[in-house]
Amino acid sequence: MIVKFILFKRKAGDVMGARYLKIAGVYFAIAVMLGLVMGITHNFAFTSVHAHLNLLGWVSMALFGLIYLYFPMASKTKLANAHFWMHNIGLPVMQGALFLQILTGNTALTLGIVIGSIVLILGTFLFVINLFRQISSNQTVEPPKNDVTF
Repeated sequence: MIVKFILFKRKAGDVMGARYLKIAGVYFAIAVMLGLVMGITHNFAFTSVHAHLNLLGWVSMALFGLIYLYFPMASKTKLANAHFWMHNIGLPVMQGALFLQILTGNTALTLGIVIGSIVLILGTFLFVINLFRQISSNQTVEPPKNDVTF
């Protein structure tokens, strides 16, 4: 028997929200695995990487996804697409460089941390600009209809 789950009816604007929610889950899994390894080894040197992956990867991206599901017009813009890629390039570069710097002690990797951080921050500014352009204060929002099929 095939079990089919359809969480949300797909519209053009739902794609960006779904992309963010899926990648948020990936970052959450990575952060949880890193936390588990730190707990098992009692080596908490990577706590800042763990925290950033949870906050900027899991929590922030899940919120971006939910916002784009509730405001589909905001998800259809070039700003939304640019934000998605900037966040998903900046975060791995920043956290990968930080992880390697902590692991190896190579301070030259600070440049990767700075570049990744700047890309991430610029993407965040695009997200905020997009919200201000696409969401009005008198706009009414209906939550997406949940259509679950078994």
